[in-house]
Amino acid sequence: MLEQADPREWIGRELEQVETPALLVDLDALEHNLALMAGFFAGRAAGLRPHAKTHKCPEIARRQLALGAVGITCAKLGEAEVLAASGVGDILIANQVVDAAKLQRLAALAGRVHLTVAVDDAANVAALGEAARQCGATIHVLVEVDIGMGRCGVAPGRPALALAQQVAATAGLAFAGLMGYEGHLVLTRDPQERKTKVEAALELLLDTKRLIEEWGLPVGIVSGGGTGTYDVTGSFPGVTEVQAGSYVFMDTTYREIRPEFQLSLFLLATVISRVDPSRVIIDAGHKVLTSEFGAPQVLGVPGAGSLRLSEEHGRIPLAEPEQVSLRPGQRVRILPSHCCTTTNLHDHLLAVRKGVVEDVWPIAARGRSQ
Repeated sequence: MLEQADPREWIGRELEQVETPALLVDLDALEHNLALMAGFFAGRAAGLRPHAKTHKCPEIARRQLALGAVGITCAKLGEAEVLAASGVGDILIANQVVDAAKLQRLAALAGRVHLTVAVDDAANVAALGEAARQCGATIHVLVEVDIGMGRCGVAPGRPALALAQQVAATAGLAFAGLMGYEGHLVLTRDPQERKTKVEAALELLLDTKRLIEEWGLPVGIVSGGGTGTYDVTGSFPGVTEVQAGSYVFMDTTYREIRPEFQLSLFLLATVISRVDPSRVIIDAGHKVLTSEFGAPQVLGVPGAGSLRLSEEHGRIPLAEPEQVSLRPGQRVRILPSHCCTTTNLHDHLLAVRKGVVEDVWPIAARGRSQ
């Protein structure tokens, strides 16, 4: 029985020769984005700690580190384990890890790499310390402060101080500093409004830093930021690292906010039906594209309407059918509306330069949500 082709067989081939749906990264655009963000942070007080939840790909993480990143950020323990196995030695899990079994994994990982994790709960701090002591490891800890997003994090000021003091007093743990994410502001469209609101949110975080230091506890790290706010957060006095992620790929959402970065992530799809001239059907649906940020965009097709997805099909309505010559077997490119969740649906990235597959990179941390 014939099996699905090994994607590495496509290295050196033009895109018309690869099987679809296939997730592509344009190397010229990716390299532009990596260099642009690295250049912004070169010589600044704040460092770049890129968020791997966007790409979940060890090859891209290695490139970010080679360009000066101070470490890598992960959303989940499973992601961190994959990146550690690939050689990444300094990892922040910008999330709370509370399950007993996961705490054992976390402590074991802390014995192999410099590992930092976020906390916002006293009971979790105690459990982290116990797991660390059992493994003979040290877990570095950031107290997460809610600076307006309304998700995780203790309130600024004295609640954060109390938790920081508990961390510092817990054997097996090392208080490393604070984390606050202005995620509710990263997609604010007006640049001046975004800057003003981000600075107000960050001031809550820095006020908390000053309070903790007044009580004699050093705050070495102040971490936050994202692609939408990297320039504001990365320039704000007292912030030491920024967790930008989406800049590597971009998508229909972020390109309106950050036009200085190039679009590098695309889905290659094949036309499988055009029975009705007013619509084109492709072999790409919800199982390879996400739509929680809106419909992905069809590129290079005149008069293409909003892409409509079902499980395995994409339907492209055409306003001017006579202007479109697409037939079954031809290829189209789709721009994802959300790069992070789309990447998580795929096993490999085809690294493409000028229409030719140059390499194939495993998305090794895809699905590692535990």
